[in-house]
Amino acid sequence: MNHSLKIAVADDEVDMRDYFQKMLPLLGHQVVSAASNGKELLDNCRRNPPDLVITDIKMPELDGIDAAVELYKIHPLPVILVSAYHDVELIERAESDHVMAYLVKPIKQADLEPAIGLAIHRFAQFQALRKEANDLRQALSDRKIIERAKGVLMSRAGLSEPDSFKRLQKLASEKNKKLIEIATMIVTTEEAMGGVL
Repeated sequence: MNHSLKIAVADDEVDMRDYFQKMLPLLGHQVVSAASNGKELLDNCRRNPPDLVITDIKMPELDGIDAAVELYKIHPLPVILVSAYHDVELIERAESDHVMAYLVKPIKQADLEPAIGLAIHRFAQFQALRKEANDLRQALSDRKIIERAKGVLMSRAGLSEPDSFKRLQKLASEKNKKLIEIATMIVTTEEAMGGVL
């Protein structure tokens, strides 16, 4: 890791919280909160959002997995889960898109450092994929509206498909608007006029 992270930790065992508060600064990171349960972790992260969360799974009030799910709704961030148990059911519950690593106690420095690096790297990859998927969905949606606007121009102005697209581009340029904005206005006007422009 070559940059310092703000890390929130949660564990109901005080010695584990102490371990994280001693070990993480040695790895170049800052512990911004140390919670004893999931509810406290949520409250701390709302007040002071971290870059990464390391949380025990089995805690009172709200377990680490449920806390991670709630945190993700507020602000997507990578989570490393910690457990004294190598429990298949827990691991299956933990297999959500924001839980990036799973460590079994006792945690050694040799395990912690690569887990942090991996969690940050994987999370960045997931975020990039999510953005790409959203961009593709938006592009497809925009494309459909532009096609509909071209259809309106073709039927209303008797233009060919290439000419209707050129007309859209010209209008966008003249009005200093994006192509999708012009296409949306044309489609909306067509709908408002009930198909009679």
